[in-house]
Amino acid sequence: MSDEAATAFVPGHVTGFFSVHRAATPAKSGSRGGGLTLTDGVGVRVERADERRVTLNGRKTSVPAVDSVLEALDATVAVTAETDLPVGAGFGVSGGMALGAALATNAVVGPSRTENDLVRLAHEGEVEAETGLGDVVAQARGGVPLRLDPGAPPHGELDGVPASARVEYVSLGELSTADVLSGSTARLSTAGVQALEEVRANPTLPSFVQQSRWFAEQAGLLTDEVADIVEDVVEQGGEASMAMLGHTVFALGHGLSDAGYDATATHVHPAGAGLTDAAGRDE
Repeated sequence: MSDEAATAFVPGHVTGFFSVHRAATPAKSGSRGGGLTLTDGVGVRVERADERRVTLNGRKTSVPAVDSVLEALDATVAVTAETDLPVGAGFGVSGGMALGAALATNAVVGPSRTENDLVRLAHEGEVEAETGLGDVVAQARGGVPLRLDPGAPPHGELDGVPASARVEYVSLGELSTADVLSGSTARLSTAGVQALEEVRANPTLPSFVQQSRWFAEQAGLLTDEVADIVEDVVEQGGEASMAMLGHTVFALGHGLSDAGYDATATHVHPAGAGLTDAAGRDE
């Protein structure tokens, strides 16, 4: 029997490096690369309603990836999302809303889909909306995911760096994923493939952040302001890089604080997205 309402939590996701891979279908399209999932994430509540509506932090909004999920599940529900993460700044909020909506809606109108099916629906919605290529599959896994093959289950293969850490971030504003992906991605993808192979050969968090920094430089995505902050952290002996895709700097440990910045602290999230009970705990 289905529920009247259900809630899900999806960790935030910071991409360090990636390569773009287009295919004949959204399910097979995506990216290869690596990222960090964060304990700061997106909480999503879904309940039966007379009409579809989506809100984020108390404001009505339109999220094409969420709309795609609801259409695929043939669900008339209200989706209420809350997050402390900056929106449009490289934290996977859109993917988190889509995946959280898929998980919670399935509990309300079904259940009729497996986890892999729901991850695929959310991933397809993100790809079609051009708001992400790899956030959803990474958020479904948790930890420090490495996307070895593009696409959603059963197409995309994932691995991970077996590590955890305190993470700090400073966000300087939004960066359009669609704008970056609409241009030539050949240079970016070449750097992303090399960075992934380097981290697979040396799967540690410092290696991950170093390759992320190298990727940002090689891909030509660093803004002067982001580059200055990253340089300040490195000069203090820390490890920092730019979040893809957003005007955001992330650092391990106390790297940003030690460099004199007023940073937000979070942590690598040990698990992937899932349903939660009414108190917000994982079920």
